[in-house]
Amino acid sequence: MKAPIIVPAAKLAERVQQKLTEAGADAPSSAATVRALMHGSLHGVDSHGVRLVGYYDGPLRSGEINGRPQVRLRKTAAATAMLDGDNGLGHHTGYEAMKAAVELARDSGIGAVGATGSSHYGAAGAYALAAAEAGMIGFATTNAESLVTLFGGREAFHGTNPLAVAAPVPGEKPWLMDMATSAIPFNRVLLYRSLGHPLPEAIAVDASGNPVRDPADATMLMPMGGADYGFKGAALAGVATLFSAILTGATLDHDLVSLGKSETAKPSNLGHFFIAIDPARFAGVTEMAAGMRRYLDALRASPPREGFPPPMAPGDREWQVVEQRLRDGIPVDQDTAQILGF
Repeated sequence: MKAPIIVPAAKLAERVQQKLTEAGADAPSSAATVRALMHGSLHGVDSHGVRLVGYYDGPLRSGEINGRPQVRLRKTAAATAMLDGDNGLGHHTGYEAMKAAVELARDSGIGAVGATGSSHYGAAGAYALAAAEAGMIGFATTNAESLVTLFGGREAFHGTNPLAVAAPVPGEKPWLMDMATSAIPFNRVLLYRSLGHPLPEAIAVDASGNPVRDPADATMLMPMGGADYGFKGAALAGVATLFSAILTGATLDHDLVSLGKSETAKPSNLGHFFIAIDPARFAGVTEMAAGMRRYLDALRASPPREGFPPPMAPGDREWQVVEQRLRDGIPVDQDTAQILGF
């Protein structure tokens, strides 16, 4: 087992910014990417945190990812828009698209923005959270390259295709749900390889579709629900594809080429989808705040089974991790530490 090193958050963000700039990212692109990757690392989503810097480095240098994109927004109706990310870093595309969705929602009560011409954008929760921080309910999803088998399948078909939702909560941090529709994200398999950890059961398979626990043998993931209920995860992955790729006209999961593996450095044309909802246009901000308070108080007071900790709402564990990591530092696996020069 390779123990991670602990790095103060500010120092880590500075080093990530430096690495992205050296690879060719302009100031808006690098700032958005640092924000999204630090979101992952601070919230304990290490598979989608700063370890992704190495994943973006080569494609930025080769031009597969445009480090200086001209992002273009095209409003299509009162509450809808399309955003062209100009083949830039997905984090820049993602934050710009959610910003536009929030602005549309302020005018129309709801804003929906589809994004194309993008690339991998890290943790979907970062963009849902941006809406919640603006007082809105936020939804974010993306499709991704094929890494996940269908239920009972032996070939990769869907991507890990996350679904993320966030909502403001009076007097505390937002309610935050961010989950892959696969058993785990593939970046967590790579993290387990780096750390020397075995995989849990019913998570990943080898090239023949056989379940494996050695992360070195894993070539594909199982859908959420595993061997018995994976049809649920596969269906939810299709929801992400429907919104982010089919509705927007982006490249479908099974047609995407992995970053850094295109012989011609061809851009991904990945798709994302974002929704912002203004509570003021429904029951009202005060009523929603009161409802969230009643809901969360009741949830957390629900009695646990013997041997289990008290119930937690989505985001409760993550916000505890943020507090701890801001105080004590962020763990960085040794492979990523070497890339960042620690």
